[in-house]
Amino acid sequence: MENLLWLIPLFPFSGFLITGLGFRSLPERVSGWLASGMVFISFALSSVLLSGILTGRDDYFVSIQNWLAAGDLNISVELLGDRLSVFMMLIITGIGLLIHIYSIGYMHGDKGFSRFFSFMNLFIFFMLLLVLGGNYLIMFIGWEGVGLCSYLLIGFWNRNEEYNNAARKAFVMNRIGDLGFLLGMFLIYVTFGSLSFHTIFQKALLLSAGAPVLTTITLLLFTGATGKSAQIPLLTWLPDAMAGPTPVSALIHAATMVTAGIYMVARSNVLFALAPVTMNVIAAVAIATALLTAIIALYQTDIKKVLAYSTISQLGLMFLGLSMGSFAGAMFHMLTHAFFKALLFLAAGSIIHSLAGEQDIRHMGGLKYNIRLTYLVFMTAVLAISGIPPFSGFFSKDEILAAALAKSPLFWIFGLLISVITAAYSFRLVWLIFSGTYRGEKTKTEAIHESPRIMIIPMVILALFSAAGALPFMLDFPQGNSGATFLEPVFRDAQNILHSNHANASADWIIPTTITLLLIILSIFVTYIIFIRKKHLPPADSEPRNAAARLARGKFYIDELYNGAIVSPLYKLSSFLHDIIDGKILDNIVESTGRFVMYAGNKIRLMQTGNVGFYLFAMVICIIVILMLNMLR
Repeated sequence: MENLLWLIPLFPFSGFLITGLGFRSLPERVSGWLASGMVFISFALSSVLLSGILTGRDDYFVSIQNWLAAGDLNISVELLGDRLSVFMMLIITGIGLLIHIYSIGYMHGDKGFSRFFSFMNLFIFFMLLLVLGGNYLIMFIGWEGVGLCSYLLIGFWNRNEEYNNAARKAFVMNRIGDLGFLLGMFLIYVTFGSLSFHTIFQKALLLSAGAPVLTTITLLLFTGATGKSAQIPLLTWLPDAMAGPTPVSALIHAATMVTAGIYMVARSNVLFALAPVTMNVIAAVAIATALLTAIIALYQTDIKKVLAYSTISQLGLMFLGLSMGSFAGAMFHMLTHAFFKALLFLAAGSIIHSLAGEQDIRHMGGLKYNIRLTYLVFMTAVLAISGIPPFSGFFSKDEILAAALAKSPLFWIFGLLISVITAAYSFRLVWLIFSGTYRGEKTKTEAIHESPRIMIIPMVILALFSAAGALPFMLDFPQGNSGATFLEPVFRDAQNILHSNHANASADWIIPTTITLLLIILSIFVTYIIFIRKKHLPPADSEPRNAAARLARGKFYIDELYNGAIVSPLYKLSSFLHDIIDGKILDNIVESTGRFVMYAGNKIRLMQTGNVGFYLFAMVICIIVILMLNMLR
């Protein structure tokens, strides 16, 4: 079984090499299905690993000693296949497989078809390495690798300068967060003398809760998580990342890469449980991020931008669960979110495909009659993300809200507000895209068509999981759930530190859950009244009159704030350094030195007359001068 830890990431890497080296010669069908097949093999091997764990094995571990050895530094290549990593691997390879198959239809005819699949396989490889790493260094290699792949895939259509700018923005903002992760690793090694998870967590248990070094380490690690998972202040890259092809948005920016920060905090659960100050910081950042981006999503008109801000908001909800100590609840919501958000993006891609590239929801409407299957799967995902029972999102959100209520009613109110706004912007999409009458160009109505079967089948499978994917995890709901039981060994030490177990809901779950459900239904009804009954549609190609709506439509001008406070001053500083310091001062110094040498050489060369008598005379004079100087000394 231990050999599977090597084989699982090896197959996607092989797919990357084959499709990457043969991208000019491989036919579309070969490269698409080859890349998909490699991910399928990894999914099958991950399932075998899961069966081994379910039969009683706690984890599988592989180590190559003395990989990096210098002085006292000795780091091994360690791969860890425990319950948490297997849980993540099944999400990565399962969702990744469906998106790969969908991409065969979506990317058909693209000149970079094979190159696209090579990048997708490389991403799967690095993501698997991230979750399989048995120490922070291996995790960090995967962490940086998915950042690279994100850059390559966001800017995949690199002839468009705007897309290239979006890719650079994502890369730079992730590097800012990664610096925090890197500093955290340095401090971990200095403190514990190791980067191995097992060693660090065992030694950390010997420290007292709230120790300054633990607070510093966890704050640095969380800084890395804010970059990868797009939380305040490093959140603005994710909406711009929608420049990439829609399958990229579904795989990287909905189901896997952006959840890397969630996974890293969950993997480091012992460290975070021992740092209450950091847990409070995470809660504050999570609530602020989730509320802010949910409000922004209410007023966006680009379908992919709405889903992008929805992703950031849902990630904030997961961080809220982590900060409450509900590590299993946050991971459970990560699972259901992977189902319904990947489905929302793929369905959005199907809508865009049917409308020949149109992404503005103001130019849509009445599409449920033209693309009925896409409408049905999109509605399934919306019901799931809104938290309507018995769809998957209801159960996973309830886990987080129950943990928030156990911590403080104030946290529960914030979580409730986030859930209500989520339902509002989700059903706003449904009403504006599928209901009413078509508001786009009338000449396009006859061209509207359902997507090909190869795109529909993955969406139908995701719709089934969005509808019923949580049921296997809720076999004994509300007393507990088998999902939390499955992950319990990973989080046992952290739960003992926190003296709580949020996986088990109390008998008082009925009242808050009922209140939540009623308010969500009310918000859906309000959006129905606004957009269907009263037909208050967003004005086409114009800004809203309300100042608050304009503020939200403008995304609270966070990008403009960053440009004014950081980017523009840095550009001005760099221009000053380039034009004045470098161009006029340093260049003049260097050039003046050269000019002086040339001038001095031209003058001195005049002394070379070729007259031997003059040379003898000069030599005698120099000897006399030297002797006189020695006498004077």
